[in-house]
Amino acid sequence: MTPSMALALAATLLATAVTPAPAADQPATMRIDYFHTGGQGADIYSLDRVVIEPLPWPGSLERTTDDTSLGGFRFEVRDAAGKLVYSRGFDTVYAEWATTAEAGTSHRTFGDSLRFPAPSGPVKVALQARNAEQVFETVWQVAIDPADASIDRAPPARQALVEIERNGAPPDKVDVLLVGDGYTAAECAAKFRPDAERMVAALFRHEPFKSRRQDFNVWGLCPPAAESGISRPSTGIHRRSPVGATYDAFGSERYVLTFDDRALRDAAAWAPYEFLTILANGKTYGGGGIFGDFSTVAVDSDWAEYVFVHEFGHHFAALADEYYTSPVAYEPATRIVEPWQPNVTAMLEADRLKWRDLVSTSTPLPTPWPKQEFEAREREFQARRKQIRAEGRPESEMSALFREEQAYTTHVLGAARHAGKVGAFQGANYDALAYYRPQLDCVMFTRDEVPFCSVCQGALDRVIDLYAGRAGRN
Repeated sequence: MTPSMALALAATLLATAVTPAPAADQPATMRIDYFHTGGQGADIYSLDRVVIEPLPWPGSLERTTDDTSLGGFRFEVRDAAGKLVYSRGFDTVYAEWATTAEAGTSHRTFGDSLRFPAPSGPVKVALQARNAEQVFETVWQVAIDPADASIDRAPPARQALVEIERNGAPPDKVDVLLVGDGYTAAECAAKFRPDAERMVAALFRHEPFKSRRQDFNVWGLCPPAAESGISRPSTGIHRRSPVGATYDAFGSERYVLTFDDRALRDAAAWAPYEFLTILANGKTYGGGGIFGDFSTVAVDSDWAEYVFVHEFGHHFAALADEYYTSPVAYEPATRIVEPWQPNVTAMLEADRLKWRDLVSTSTPLPTPWPKQEFEAREREFQARRKQIRAEGRPESEMSALFREEQAYTTHVLGAARHAGKVGAFQGANYDALAYYRPQLDCVMFTRDEVPFCSVCQGALDRVIDLYAGRAGRN
């Protein structure tokens, strides 16, 4: 396709863009872009800009307070009288970096954003972070006057909105946005929608999404890229893709993130959304997920459908990784406290297990499973995986290894005595000893063809209720 043809195609996409009908009395969408700088004991927050996005607030005005207690961070918006008018928990890319070895030897700055219904009068926005005891403490505050002339009201470059699945007005539904990255104009036109529909179909095969499909809208945006694909620095591939998705985040070859929050939020501003996944146009296995921020998936990997669902679990409901044998970029915890994530526990007090009401009286705590056998075999798989990457062998070899691993784990875990039971199985959250997971197998543990465990399903349901509770159901 010639450059002129690509431009014509992009213009056609914009001309046919879907525009969701604005709900009556919905305020504008306000966004605070800010910087978080840290490392070596520093912890500094600073305002970048306040933005009014081009679309009205997509969420319910009846469910403005977050009662889930999820997130390493939380923000509150209070009016001049001190009344709480909006709150949400979330996590950040900075928080991921802060657990790496690099954070102990250097400083870095990351951009992030807070989105909420635009207020009619002055408000104070307080950002809170969990302290060592997992209690929220205010770490930064900023006063916002909606009449301030410095608020950025200029719309970003227009993006063509694609309706993937619409089940109602945005304020009544959970609105999920899929943003393509690394798609040329031609690929946006021919490839993006099939990729998006394939990911959506995978999500709605899983409970509770399957039963509550009518509670969701799914939208798509595909800002055209100059080149096909995203960056993979470990192999010398560098791309200036529209929203900056890249492999090798924090030195982990499979970890896909963006470090360009501004670009991502400006592109996404043309869609009604609460949750956002970047569909990276790539074949190499990879993805990532940060609660309340975004998730990613490389759409052409043989395992893309699984990765999409797994990473969306992180992003949507703060589900922790239940695996612990794969290498990660994070340094081990120096002090064990009860995690705030809903599906892992340090089980410091067995009689107060956070999912105790789901455990049968006949199930022992901790719950025995073939842990030593599993770990020995997983060490073999991980060594072979590392060798495939080190030697730059074809992605098909990695996929074949994953299929071999899947066959093994499906068999050994499916045949275990307490398979399918809720208990406390040692090994989770990147630690073989300190943390426990609710069931033997789960979407958050292996690539096996298994459902989300009972505890994860309950956590997912609670978040769906926050955005599309009974008032929003058809």
